[in-house]
Amino acid sequence: MRLRSGILAALLLLPPAVAADEVLVFAAASLTDVLQELGTAYERSAHDHVTFNFGASSDLARQITAGAPADVFFSADVARMEELEKASLVERTERRNVLSNTLVIVTPADAKTVLSQPADLKGVEHIALANPDSVPAGVYAKSYLESLGLWDALEAKVVPTLDVRAALAAVEGGHADAGIVYATDAASSKKVRVAVRIPREQGPAIIYTLAPLKRSTKAATRPLVRFLASQEAASTYTRYGFIVLPAE
Repeated sequence: MRLRSGILAALLLLPPAVAADEVLVFAAASLTDVLQELGTAYERSAHDHVTFNFGASSDLARQITAGAPADVFFSADVARMEELEKASLVERTERRNVLSNTLVIVTPADAKTVLSQPADLKGVEHIALANPDSVPAGVYAKSYLESLGLWDALEAKVVPTLDVRAALAAVEGGHADAGIVYATDAASSKKVRVAVRIPREQGPAIIYTLAPLKRSTKAATRPLVRFLASQEAASTYTRYGFIVLPAE
């Protein structure tokens, strides 16, 4: 009895167990592969669990505005993050510009069509783009084509898709003769061939921005954001082909 009493007393002196948080990250579709790896790495060193909802940043921002229970937003452009800031859903001081990317023109790996410059897109029938009216990858692609004076000639050929991964899939499946996607997405596929690489200095300024949602009260939310913007995570982003921006 004395032993049992001693064990009970010792247990009562232990600090209460801390419940693990499940942090929900809404993130751009182009971040799917790298964030899944980083999420696993974070869970190995933390007590918490990370889940992801990947999609077009424009759709994710609308879902958050409508009340979706996201804790963190990782957008493929600044405009979508600014929408949430204007709606008082994120704090400017907590926003971090983390990554950049470049655009490439891809064709199916077995395509006979040869493209060597953007103007060659005039010779194809269908061009897959993430929706150029709203989805960052498509907005970037449209902006680039407009800068070359090609958009008016190519607009009728565009097949708009839900997000950049859907544009990639359209080219992979032969449903489009070509597509414009991020270099990181093209690198993840063996079913497409990069026909044209658009130099970063010639393309639009692509910025991925990260922030916790103000309404998230989970203790793990901001530590996760710090991890995703850390030097520890930077090497993983680089391995997947992203350009890591200098810390602000």
